[in-house]
Amino acid sequence: MPNFNVFLEGAWLVKDVATGEDAIGIAISEAGKRLNPRLEFVGVDVGTMSCASCDEELMSVYVVANTALVGLLFQMKVYEAESEEHASRIATSVIGKALRDVPLKIVEVDEFVADSRPPRQSEGQGRGRSEHRSGEHGGRGERRDRSERGERGERGDRSERRSRDDRDRGDDRRGRNERGERSEKSEQYENDEFDDDSE
Repeated sequence: MPNFNVFLEGAWLVKDVATGEDAIGIAISEAGKRLNPRLEFVGVDVGTMSCASCDEELMSVYVVANTALVGLLFQMKVYEAESEEHASRIATSVIGKALRDVPLKIVEVDEFVADSRPPRQSEGQGRGRSEHRSGEHGGRGERRDRSERGERGERGDRSERRSRDDRDRGDDRRGRNERGERSEKSEQYENDEFDDDSE
């Protein structure tokens, strides 16, 4: 299935601005904040328009009474679409959900060949699913790490308790042996004294 590069123009309103350059900077910044991070793959730039008298390309911005209307150009790659119309619908839906109050219009759709097999439907939708699964795996991995650390801690505690018990039992055995040796020495001393008295 073919892949398409879809371009949309959007009308962005900027208030309390003095010049066209300031309006363009503010419009691109505001659009980027609303698209990121989920739609960071969508390109944003200022659009152009042709001068009616000289046919030169001009930046698409118009300022009146400190209020500007900026024409922004959004670009998005759509993979494995059925047709140009299908790719246009996908791009309009994805970008339109993030910019609900911004008028959008398809201006150009170009087919291209991808270097490798991309995610299905669109780059944005595929990446969104990928990030969601990554987050789920990360959560399970983190819980598994905490569980393993807890098990290692419990095994360490049990091993330490066994070591203390072994030391205590060893001390008890040494104590009994020492008491037994003192008792034998005492009995031997008494026997020696008894033998001396008998002589």
